[in-house]
Order: sequence, then structure tokens, then C-alpha cells
Amino acid sequence: MPCREEILSNDYADIIADYTLPERFLEQVNHPFCFRTLNEEYGFAYVRRSEAPPLAIGNYGYAAIPKLYGLMQTFHSENLTAMGNIRIQGPPLSLQGRGVIIGFIDTGIRYQADAFLDEEGNSRIVSIWDQTIQSGTPPDGFDFGTEYTREDINRALRAENPLDIVPSFDENGHGTAMASAAAGSVLDMGLTFRGAAPQADIAVVKLKEAKQYLRDYYLVAGDAIAYQENDIMEAVKYLDQMAIVFERPVVIVLGMGTNLGNHTGGSPLGSYLNSIAAKRSRAVIVCGGNEGDKRHHFMDTVPQQVEVRVAEGVTGFCMEMWNSTLDSYNLIVQTPGGERTAVIDFRSGFDRPFSFVFDKTVIYVSAILVERESGEELVFFRFVNPTPGIWRIIVSQRENTRISTSGLFHMWLPITEFLDGEVEFLEPSPDVTLTEPSNAEKVITVSAYNGFNGNWFPESGRGFARDNRVKPEFAAPGVQVSTALGESTGSSMAAALAAGCIAQFMEWSIVEGNAFLVETRTIKRYFIRGAVREEGIMYPDNRWGYGKLNISGTFETLARL
Repeated sequence: MPCREEILSNDYADIIADYTLPERFLEQVNHPFCFRTLNEEYGFAYVRRSEAPPLAIGNYGYAAIPKLYGLMQTFHSENLTAMGNIRIQGPPLSLQGRGVIIGFIDTGIRYQADAFLDEEGNSRIVSIWDQTIQSGTPPDGFDFGTEYTREDINRALRAENPLDIVPSFDENGHGTAMASAAAGSVLDMGLTFRGAAPQADIAVVKLKEAKQYLRDYYLVAGDAIAYQENDIMEAVKYLDQMAIVFERPVVIVLGMGTNLGNHTGGSPLGSYLNSIAAKRSRAVIVCGGNEGDKRHHFMDTVPQQVEVRVAEGVTGFCMEMWNSTLDSYNLIVQTPGGERTAVIDFRSGFDRPFSFVFDKTVIYVSAILVERESGEELVFFRFVNPTPGIWRIIVSQRENTRISTSGLFHMWLPITEFLDGEVEFLEPSPDVTLTEPSNAEKVITVSAYNGFNGNWFPESGRGFARDNRVKPEFAAPGVQVSTALGESTGSSMAAALAAGCIAQFMEWSIVEGNAFLVETRTIKRYFIRGAVREEGIMYPDNRWGYGKLNISGTFETLARL
């Protein structure tokens, strides 16, 4: 049975399942529920919330509750030369992304823009899956949204009112900016505009926004744009299938992120992206986020007193603490007025509220000794109506236990977009600030720098991953990037430009048959050879990865072999 109503309605809870649903969930749900299979590892259950257990990690498990992701663009304001991109667009290589599809999972696309038309005025967009429009036919194998083909889009372009034919529109503009930076057409012989891969085809998924019950659970600010993990996973599946339907290589690019998760790429979305990135003729690129200077990450060793400043007007926020399986800690939370909670012990595995006598704040705490996906210890906090001031989390070693060699633990606050006021650590660390899912092992992770002066973009997330794997792999220009809507800045723009370079490389390697078995991992290796590395920096570096992405340098290296 189709799951459309369940997928769309806030009356139904979405559960990410690895085919073994939580026992407590199965015990309390006695009626049939809708289930969609994603792949051999994951599926999505949709259950009426009034008949399901309350939303809590103890009832479902941490990974089963879809995480929310936000856009990684800071503001609207020529970076192709810095990547060596324009050089290989022309002879003798003449690589412009022909025969490659670049897929965008984002806010949609303004398909009428000249940047998405070919020289005859036809659309270069092969398809749009708009998850927000339910009046048309969904893609084959999917239960919601409406799919528009290139034929539909061309018919709309010839109509007096195109949106009467294809009503999909990018109200926000983020998706349009990314698609044009990566694959915008050459306009006025390049004097007006050109994208990184101006002859690549384009596929688009316009995500539906997250259900309200999840926004409430994660205490997301009311006007923030937020997308659900399971909807993004469905979008990845849709774009992955393009390689089979059109018999072309596909580049999938994500310009969004979250601070939720263990920052090793171990979420369901991260795991699924790894499986796609491992396929031949696929490449997955993820931006590193804009959290590098936001004071939302803390790391240190025990014993420790962590201080969090909460500004006036903040209605709520989440916070996570992760540490290794070798360490065992106790926690106490202290209000700005000095009241303290009871000791929070990881061994208890509880979901528990803490209230106070002189403070209206309620803190909901989930303590997990062994989180299922990572096997590590996690404490998940929800601060509801937090009192302004300095909150303290007192971290100590549990009695009769030994601390590992490091005794290191990490805490993360939400991404800036999800907060309705300032919440920050007083002694933050700018390292390990890449947003998820950019820490996934097999994807290409891109940080951002200023392509005009070569300097680091301070907002860009930094590595390494929490397990010390090399992330990001490369840095790409992300400041004042030219798009169809003007100039945009942020790590998502760096990911878009990198996606265009990868499309150029896939044209050479797969379409032209020079290395037709490439996938994401081998593309990384080729690009490492061409990356620009400066004196005085030890590579790989937690900001620059293996260096500044330079596709011209990759071909120069190949020419010397």
C-alpha cells in the first residue's frame, strides 16, 4: 500500500529502521503500519503518533529518530580560476561536464533561469522531484511528491505561464544558487556567467520540510528551514537511480548539514551515502558546514566543568555529549542560579526529566551507555525554556573506573540556523566542527576558502573527524561565488564548485573512456595528486585536507606520469 498520507501527515511518526524495529516499539503498536524499503540495510516505518510510544531515545533508539539538517549558506553577496576549472573547459581537453548528471538535494530550482537553458532555449534539467507538490505523479518506486521530466519542463518554458505547467519553484534560492554555480550555462560567451560544468545535465530534488513534531522534539527555531534525514535518504536513492535510467555517471552534492550525530559519519544517512559513493560511476560530495567559528563545539578531558552561555529569548536547544567506549563518566548540570541535578550516570540508559525549585527550565536527558550505531557513550540533552545565563555541566570520572589514555569527550550545540538566540560554549574548540554527514568515510568532504585572496574562510567547518580520520579531503572557493541569483558565500558553494570539477573529471574518465571504472574513492586519489599545497602547512591538514582542489593540477600530474 502507498504510504503517502503517513509520509506527509504530522499525525504519523517517521522511524528509520534497519529491519529490526525496537522491541518496546513493537510491543506498544498493535495495528498495521506503513513501511518503505530503502535498500538492503534501511527502511522507514510510519506510525500513528497517538498509538506509538512517546518520542524518546529510550523508546526508539538514537539512530531511529530522523535527524534534522539545515542549509549551509551564510549570505548572498570568480572563483573558477582558482580551481583551474576554466583552463580545462577550453581546448585541448574541453571538459564541460558533457554526458554527466549533477544531482542536487536542496530547496529546488528556478528552472526558467537562463543559466539552466541550452543554446536552443531548451532545459538542461533532466528531472525535478518536488517532494512538496502532491497533485502530480511521484517518481516510480516512491509514494509522494511529483516528478517533472525534461519534456514537462520544456513544455512549461514554451507556455505563457510556465508555473501553470510545472509549478515547482525555489522560494529560498539556495538550490538555484548551488545548481548554477556547479552547472550553469555559459552566458554571453562567459562574460555574464558560467558554471563549473556548463554542459552537464541537472537533476533536482526539492525536499519537503520537516514535520512539526520533529521540529518540536529537536527544539528548532520556528522560522528555520529544516529537513528530515529519511527524506534526504529517499532523495539520494532517486538520484542514484539516474545512473541506470539515463546510463550516465552521476554526481550527488549535498549543501546542508547538522551538528546532531557522533561526528564520525556513523548516522543512517552517512552510512547510506557511503554505500552510494562506493558504486562505480557515482560520486558524492558533501559540504563541511559553516560552524568553524560558531562556538558550538567543546572538547577536553575529565575532570571538567563545561560552561554554556544562554542569551535572553532562547526558548530551547539540544546538546549532545559523546565519548569513547573506554571512558565512563558522571554528569551534573548546574543552573545559572546554582541548583544542581542528580548525578547522571551513563549506565542507567534512561530518558529522564530534571526540574528545579527556583528555575522554570526543564532538562530532558537521555543517557546511553552503548549507542547502537557507534557503540559509544552518548548523553542527549533537551533544554526547554532555559534560563539566561551561564549553565555548567560538571563532568567527572565514575568511581572505581579507569580513564583511557586521553579521557577525551566532545559536546556539540545545534547549528546556528536551528537556534532562536545565542547559545555558545565559553571555551569552545574550532576543530572537529565539520557538520554531519560530511564525516562519512567514503564521501568527498569540502571545506571553504576565499578564492580571491587564498585565505581560509573562518566560518568553514574544520576536521578531523572525531575518530581522527582525514576530513575534509579538499578546500574549494566558497566566498562570493557567482550564481544565477548574484553572489553567495558558504561551504555549500564550495561543494557546488567541487561537484562541477568532479563532473568535468567524470566526462574525461567515464564518458571519454580514459578511466571508466572510477567512483568516489578513486576520484579522491586523482584529485589529491593535483591539489595545491602551500609551504608551511603539514598535509593532510584539518582545515585544508590534502590541499586546495585544482583540477587543472590533476591533469598536469597525469600528463607527467
